[in-house]
Amino acid sequence: MKKNVITIAITLAAAASIFAVMSYNGAKMDAANSSVHTPVVKAVVQLPEVTVMAVTKGSYQAEVIGYGEAKSRYQLTLTSEVSGQVESLGQNFSTGKLFKQGEVVIKINDIDYQQAFSSAQVAVADAKLALLEEQRQGQQARLEWHNSGISGDPDSPLVLREPQLIAAQATFKNAQSQLTKAQRDLDKTAITAPFSALVVSRDVQLGSYLQVGNSIATLYSTDRMEIEIPLSAHQWSSLPNISGAVEGQWPVTLTNTTGDSQWQGYVERVEQHLDNNSRQRALVVVVEQPLTQQTPLFPGTFVTAIVQGKALNDLWQLPASAISQNGEVWYIGADGHLATFTAQQQFAQGELSYIKPMAGMDSANIIIRPLNSYVQGMQVIAKLTNQSDVQLADASVVTYVTINNVSVKL
Repeated sequence: MKKNVITIAITLAAAASIFAVMSYNGAKMDAANSSVHTPVVKAVVQLPEVTVMAVTKGSYQAEVIGYGEAKSRYQLTLTSEVSGQVESLGQNFSTGKLFKQGEVVIKINDIDYQQAFSSAQVAVADAKLALLEEQRQGQQARLEWHNSGISGDPDSPLVLREPQLIAAQATFKNAQSQLTKAQRDLDKTAITAPFSALVVSRDVQLGSYLQVGNSIATLYSTDRMEIEIPLSAHQWSSLPNISGAVEGQWPVTLTNTTGDSQWQGYVERVEQHLDNNSRQRALVVVVEQPLTQQTPLFPGTFVTAIVQGKALNDLWQLPASAISQNGEVWYIGADGHLATFTAQQQFAQGELSYIKPMAGMDSANIIIRPLNSYVQGMQVIAKLTNQSDVQLADASVVTYVTINNVSVKL
């Protein structure tokens, strides 16, 4: 019995020792583990990174851009002034060919007109003879009245043949007029180009019979091309003094719709009325000798006109992409958040736009390509560029993770 009690006591003591050792080791492990720093992720924030450019006010030469159609100075429907059969055509009387001023376009059979001219010559000769005879008879009548010894004037002017003389003079004058008309009609059987012209359409053939007023051809003059450029009131405000500019042949650069052809012209005049449809006033630009240019400027060509304007002060120069689809400009405010205002564009040159800044703003960091998702007050990360020819790219989203109060870019 005593032996069993001793055995139990020893066992309990051993168990207590083991428990104490294990408790001690566990406490040391806990203490060691507590000294190890465990990172705590507090939050994940996504901030948009935007590319901005610094802009300041400056003075820039305005360019006004307008559009119009090139038209010949004269566009004529050539008509016949006499009737008759077409007996010959001019060598160049085909569409697309050119006539020099005074060159014969068509010839009408002139036999009847030659006969009429000869008859008119005979009538003039007869009327002249009758007038001379009447003048002689009048002189004889006055002499006889004087020799009669009768005082005063005769009771009738017929005695002195005054009415007969007036009639003979009128007959002679009428005969001369008929001769002039016959000569004119004979000349008009050869129908000539009134100016150097391009044949646009031909309305007669060899053997056609023409009445007075019938169309022969449509001719466009070739000495100059005129382009009406309608401009808005805002565009007019960007132009210099009109009268002085016109006197100095104000230069204008013209390009076609594809931009691969260019012509130099000048402002020839300014229209003094508003178009009924567009309610705009137009500049008239002239290109001299358009068909002999290195690239001919043909009638009907639609062109873009770049007109040099006046110098404008206190403008910002921005890439065109900096103006959103809603016509807004986004910039980084003083607190680093997004802000915006409506752009007042004054003019554009290629990929550049020139706008009036908001009142009180001399400079700003402008977002080069704003996104539709932007809202005012939004926090962003700004990336500044100083390149004048900015290669535009979409804004990218960068993820930041805050670990122990430190932001780390992933």
